[in-house]
Amino acid sequence: MNVRAIAVPYDSGHRNLRMGRGPEYLLRNGLADFLSATGYDVEVRVLESGSALSAEVAVAFELDRLVAGEIRDCRESGEFPLVLSGNCNNSVGTVAGIGDEDVGIVWFDGHADFNTPETTTTGFSDNMGLAIAVGHCWKSMAANVPHFSPVPEKNVVLVGARDIEPEERKRLSDSEISVFEARESKSGAGMEKLKFALEDLGSRTRKVYLHLDLDVLDPRSVGAANEFAPPDGLTVEEVERAVRLMREYCEVAAVGIASYDPAFDHDGAVLRSGVRLVRNLLR
Repeated sequence: MNVRAIAVPYDSGHRNLRMGRGPEYLLRNGLADFLSATGYDVEVRVLESGSALSAEVAVAFELDRLVAGEIRDCRESGEFPLVLSGNCNNSVGTVAGIGDEDVGIVWFDGHADFNTPETTTTGFSDNMGLAIAVGHCWKSMAANVPHFSPVPEKNVVLVGARDIEPEERKRLSDSEISVFEARESKSGAGMEKLKFALEDLGSRTRKVYLHLDLDVLDPRSVGAANEFAPPDGLTVEEVERAVRLMREYCEVAAVGIASYDPAFDHDGAVLRSGVRLVRNLLR
C-alpha cells in the first residue's frame, strides 16, 4: 500500500502551538519510520496556511480545503490518506475529499465534539468538529470546502467519549448518532451493541472515515495525549478491539489522527500507542 501522510500542524489557527506540534512530532519520532519498515511506501505532505491573520475559524476551513484536495488526489493516485492534525475539525476536509454521498464516520474521542457556536462555553471550534461534519453549524463556511456534504447522523458512531457537556448530551440524545461512551465500550454488553451498530453502518455505507483523537486513551493507564484529556478513558487494547470489530463490517477510506500534544507525553507512551494503533488502522 502507498500511504500519504498529510500533516496539518495547526491548533486554533496557530502553527506548531500545543496540539499543532503533534503531527510533525509523530512523523519525526517513529511513525514515518514504522510505516516504511512495515513495507508501506510513504509520501509526506505538510500543509501550510497562507493566511496572514491567524483567525481560528478562517484558518480551520482554509486547511479543510487543502485537506480535501489532498484526499481527492490520493483517491486518484491510489494512495491511502493518513491525516495527522492538531484539531479535530480538519475532519471536515477529509469527509469532503472522500466525497461519497453515503460516507460514514467512526469517531474515537474522549469528547463528543458536538457543540455549536450557540452551545459552546469555550468558543473553541475544535469541540465542534463532529457537529460541523453532520451539518449542524458553520454551514456557510463548510459549503466552501469543495465537495463537502454533511454526513447523515445515522451514519456516525461515536466511541469512547466521557467528557460530554450537558447541552451536547441533550443534542446527542436527540440525534441519530450511535453513542458508546467509554464505560460502555469496556463491557461485553456494550461491545455487543457496538457490533450491531457497526454492522448496521456497514450495511448502509461503502466508505468510512475513521477518526482517532488520541485523548480517547486513558491518561492514567496510557498517558495524557493533551491538556484536555479526561480521565477514565480506553486502553490501547480496548481501542484495538473496537477497530478490529469495525473492520469486519466497514471499509476504511481514510484515517485521521488528532489532538496529540507531545508536551504532555512525558515518557512517550502516547506516541508509542499512536504508532501501534496506526498499524491496526492500516491493516
